[in-house]
Amino acid sequence: MKRSFINNTIDQAHAFARKFQIQLPEFAYFTLDEWRAKDPDIWQEVIDLQLGWDLTDFGGGHFDTLGLGLFTLRNGSLTDKRYNKPYAEKMLLVGVNQETPLHFHFSKMEDILNRGGGSLCMQIWCATEDEQLDTERRVTLSVDGKKQELAPGEKLILKPGQGVCFPPKTYHRFWAEQAPVLGWEVSMVNNDYIDNRFLNPLERFADIEEDEPVKWVLCNEYQLIRG
Repeated sequence: MKRSFINNTIDQAHAFARKFQIQLPEFAYFTLDEWRAKDPDIWQEVIDLQLGWDLTDFGGGHFDTLGLGLFTLRNGSLTDKRYNKPYAEKMLLVGVNQETPLHFHFSKMEDILNRGGGSLCMQIWCATEDEQLDTERRVTLSVDGKKQELAPGEKLILKPGQGVCFPPKTYHRFWAEQAPVLGWEVSMVNNDYIDNRFLNPLERFADIEEDEPVKWVLCNEYQLIRG
């Protein structure tokens, strides 16, 4: 993924959030130069918990078809007692036919919501004991408190305002149809390094080609602010 693409995509993400009158925290607007002028001790929670912008192409190099844009507003830590929040919150930017590939979380329960735009579409499977797709067991989920039972891989469509709860070890993939979706995630503590299981092995964070100066710092590269 090129740095120019990252810079431009986050510019567009700011505009997309404004379209839906989403007010992001102030660190969503800190450029690299502005970060370097801050006292890092004051912003240590943002840095330690990797809050902020996150763009991934899952290592495939085709962000528009296999990728996701995120902004993490809140998170906790299961190991650092300074950050004992038991929850996390993210904004998700889901493009039309842009897939977040099949995965589950070992520990994290999460609600995925459609806050506006098009339809948020997903396919869902239970996991087998050996962490493969269970093609026989039906999936029981809660959609806004309403129990729903789906056949393995059956398409679930969330319209704006709807949300679904995924228990741990529930395989899911999702994408937008008709128009981009402003998605939202409310979950238990998030740890992208140890809690993700992709059905087909993928890279969680993108390799970056530095074709222009850094404008926006991604959540996994706060080391850049120290110069």
